Amino acid sequence: MNIRAVAADEATRVQAIIDDCLHMEGPMLPILHRVQEEFGYVPDSVKQVIALALNVSRAEVHGVVSFYPDFRDHPGGRHVLKLCRAEACQSRGCESLADTIKGRLGLDWHQTAKDGSVTLEPVFCLGLCAQAPALMLDGEVHARVDEHCLGDILAEVRR
Repeated sequence: MNIRAVAADEATRVQAIIDDCLHMEGPMLPILHRVQEEFGYVPDSVKQVIALALNVSRAEVHGVVSFYPDFRDHPGGRHVLKLCRAEACQSRGCESLADTIKGRLGLDWHQTAKDGSVTLEPVFCLGLCAQAPALMLDGEVHARVDEHCLGDILAEVRR
């Protein structure tokens, strides 16, 4: 498949998402969420297509993507590990947990392993403050995370 065919396929997929969401009030966020579901991230190449459909500038679309931490502008790993860094989790040791995770994975925040297995992201509240520290792996939350249960969680991301 040549580059033009790939670009045309991408544009067709994005246009279908836009058509499906355009009737909504404030459609930019639903469109961006659906694009990320479709591609695993929001490709730079689709920002202009979205901007034209919504009659906004490409910079506005880029601003939304870069503002919200759940949007990625590059492909993520097969697994996404998010560690809560809010105050309650900090008071219960998430910073030392973060150091351990980063060390074991060989990653820093917003990085993806070279083998594509995992992306590490910080979040600032998973809503489990009473059960801190907390993390989320592929949408599944884990509470009261400590060094003992971390081995099983990290083994999961290396699969």
